[in-house]
Amino acid sequence: MASDDIAQLADVLSKIHVGDGELGFKGSGLKLDNELIREMEQYPGLRALRLEGNTLGVDAARAIAKALESKDLLQRCYWSDMFTGRLRSEIPTALRCLGGALMSSGARLTDLDLSDNAFGPDGLKGIEQLLKSPSCHTLQELRLNNCGMGIGGGKILAEALIEGHSQSSAYGAPLKLRVFIAGRNRLENEGASALANAFQLMGSLEEVHMPQNGINHAGVVALASAMQHNPELRVLNFNDNTFTKRGTLAMAQALRHLRNVQVINFGDCLVRSEGAIALAAVLREGLPILKELNLSFGEITEAAALVVAQAAMDKPDMEKVDLNGRLTVEGHAHTHGSHGSLKRDGISFQRIKLLSGSVFQSYCFLSSLLVMMGLLKGEGKMKKVSLVPGQLLCLEHAIQQEYFLQHHAALLHTFMSKNSGALESCSTASERLSSTLEKKCHDQH
Repeated sequence: MASDDIAQLADVLSKIHVGDGELGFKGSGLKLDNELIREMEQYPGLRALRLEGNTLGVDAARAIAKALESKDLLQRCYWSDMFTGRLRSEIPTALRCLGGALMSSGARLTDLDLSDNAFGPDGLKGIEQLLKSPSCHTLQELRLNNCGMGIGGGKILAEALIEGHSQSSAYGAPLKLRVFIAGRNRLENEGASALANAFQLMGSLEEVHMPQNGINHAGVVALASAMQHNPELRVLNFNDNTFTKRGTLAMAQALRHLRNVQVINFGDCLVRSEGAIALAAVLREGLPILKELNLSFGEITEAAALVVAQAAMDKPDMEKVDLNGRLTVEGHAHTHGSHGSLKRDGISFQRIKLLSGSVFQSYCFLSSLLVMMGLLKGEGKMKKVSLVPGQLLCLEHAIQQEYFLQHHAALLHTFMSKNSGALESCSTASERLSSTLEKKCHDQH
């Protein structure tokens, strides 16, 4: 071996992490030769292999695969960013080689990280059989961040997980994936909905990270439904998708059933003020160990942000509430004259069971009321009809009743104080209403 080759080999070997069953070639600019393959083959009790930050072609993958065929103790594959500069057409073949070796060896994986490999849907086809196989029936953490999966890849992944769960269940040990990470993949609604089916089936998730996937309310609703079936969920990160009111309400409903959530990241998700109020209701009645809440840059008004902050104050474990990027000016909503709750000759508040139900239900109702009063901007198009004093007097009467609770009054008072101009046409009745609200807020029960 030439002296230059020896020096290069020595440099690469100096970067190898060896210990605790882990062999690592992370960021080594790997060029495989017989010496390195021998290093893998002769490493006893190999349980983790790091290949991040390299550039492996098909030949290199075949060589590694041959070395892995005898590694039945391997559990953790950290293989992110290992195809730098390679043709996209090479990657599926390379992945099939590596996956085939794992299946042949009888390895039982717990961790598989293939993040930052821009392999697209074809790359998912390269690991499809591996994900279905017994080698992944024990998988606990799957990381596929920034892989360019798209809708097609999301569907392939979902089908593989569902098949893997079915086969593992037949053996009496169903797949129990705990951590799923797939941000920046353009999964969109179809891909997200397909994965939601897999998530609901497994019911074992503790962390879900799916930021920046172009998912709007249809996909969010599907994911929210699936989250309800994962009672051990601790971390929920859907940053930079598009919830709007419908998606946020669905997520709020799901969160009512989850007692172990510690981190919620709905930042840059367009939750808007109505959605924020619904989430505030969930904060008041649930999420007992929540530590972090991110609703930043969601088109939330100042008053709605205050409602969220007030609800978060009672959480003993709360460490961070991010409401950065809120709107500082309240939106101007249209009012609708056909809503019975604001009419003297319509349905009286006493006959509406909505305020005596759950906090979430009552907050959703009050959110609609705020839109009707012009204190909150709603998402739907509504015919503009001016308020009349009698409607506010009816509301004032309702506020004085026992069913109209102190925190209901606090919510309404917050919005009135931040946007008093919306009720200028009924100034006298508005002043009476504000006074009654303030008195209700300070009453001690």
